This record gives sequence, C-alpha cells and structure tokens, in this order.
Amino acid sequence: MIKTNFHTHTKRCQHAGGEDIEYIQEAINAGFSTLGFSDHAPYPDDRFGLRMKYSELDEYIETMKKLKEQFKNQIQLRIGLEIEYDSRKSAYYEQLINEKGIDYLVLGQHIYVSDQKKYINTYFLENTIQYIEYAKSIEQALATGYFAFVAHPDLMFLNNMEWDDNCEQASNIIIEAANRYQTPLEFNANGLRRGIQEYSDGKRYPYPHMKFWKLVADKQIPVLINSDAYHPSNINDEYVSNASQMAINLNLNIISDYQ
Repeated sequence: MIKTNFHTHTKRCQHAGGEDIEYIQEAINAGFSTLGFSDHAPYPDDRFGLRMKYSELDEYIETMKKLKEQFKNQIQLRIGLEIEYDSRKSAYYEQLINEKGIDYLVLGQHIYVSDQKKYINTYFLENTIQYIEYAKSIEQALATGYFAFVAHPDLMFLNNMEWDDNCEQASNIIIEAANRYQTPLEFNANGLRRGIQEYSDGKRYPYPHMKFWKLVADKQIPVLINSDAYHPSNINDEYVSNASQMAINLNLNIISDYQ
C-alpha cells in the first residue's frame, strides 16, 4: 500500500477545510512516510478564483517550513504548489522554484491557454477538438522541466462527450510527453469522490477514465496515486484505497515518489 501523498490542499484555496496540522496528523496516524502540500498557486495579479491569494503565498511557504521542521522526526513534509502552465509566465515558475523555495510544482491544467491565446476552462470544454489543445498545453509544460508530475491528466473527461479519435489522440499526446520527459502521471482519488455519473458514453467516474489509463498501462509510464485531499479525512480514506486497487488492477507502473 502506498504511504505517500503529494497532492494536499489547505483552506487557503477557499474550497478546502481543516487545519494544516490536521492533515499532517492524519498522515502520521496512517503511517505515511511523506506528505506533500500542493495548494492551488496564486498569480501576482490574483487572476483566477478558488485558490489562495497572492498575499498569502509567503505565509503559506513559511508556515510549511516551520511544520517541516516541527515534524521532521515523524514524517517528511514537502512544500509544493499546484499550478497551471502558461508559456508567458515562465519567469514566475522559476521564481517560485529558485527564490521562494518551493520543493516542487504540480501541473494542474484546470485552465489552459488556447491557440488564440485565450484562457479556456477545462471544466467547460465545448468539443473534443479542445481536448487536443488541452493535451498540447500539457506537452508544452512538461518540456520546460518545471513540473514534478501531472495532476489528474485526464481531467478533460469530466466533460460529457463520447470517446472519439480526438480523445485517443489527446490521450496519446499526454502519454507520449510524459514518457519523453520522464514525468509521472497522477491517478487521482478525488475523481472517485465525485461518484459514478451518467455520461453519453455510459456510466463512469468523471476521472480517472479507464480508456485513458489502459493506454498509460500499455506504455508503463510511472504513475503516482494521490488523494488530492481537500480535507484531513481525505488523506487515507476509502477512495484512496479504491484508487490504489484500481491502479493495481490496471497493471499501472505505480511509484511512491516523483524523484
């Protein structure tokens, strides 16, 4: 059983609950060796919602540094951020890593930049051609080397569209990029928490999408199983166990760390 989690949010993002120390205590009680915090990163102009304010960023980092020291004899803590990729913001990613002292960045493409240089919300895609745009944005991000792993790479499938050639192509773009740049993909337990829903291609979870992950299994891409915890109770809940079993059944190349 995997005893690490690198995808943990805090109440700073405005849609999570619990105190930082409660997440840590849950991980310790579960016998975890490593807990990585990766709350939704702000931009200096606070351009996107449902994430910490830029004014909270330094406090987040300093608090995590203090907690890392406080619990160093019980668990390894890592300081991360989940953030979208925008090629026009490279200097900011470098600042987070090199100046702010972030241990790792997680690529979470909730919003991507379209070919027309517009921000597109991945939760509200209009056709599967946009899946290819989304996939290419991930490919471009991984080429930079900024990101430790890709969070919920199959997030696009929460849109209600049938699997078609564009879905296959988009999936292969992501998988081939992960393979080329040796970047793990995340099997995300939070998609299971959303429950099985009725889609045009049948009943399924919004993500993980089994057709996507069967393609991942064929390539034996390294896969991290993460909780994507929004509450301390999520750290080691039944959905994490279910995600682990699903990943085993798919014969995924499961790893316990992104290094």
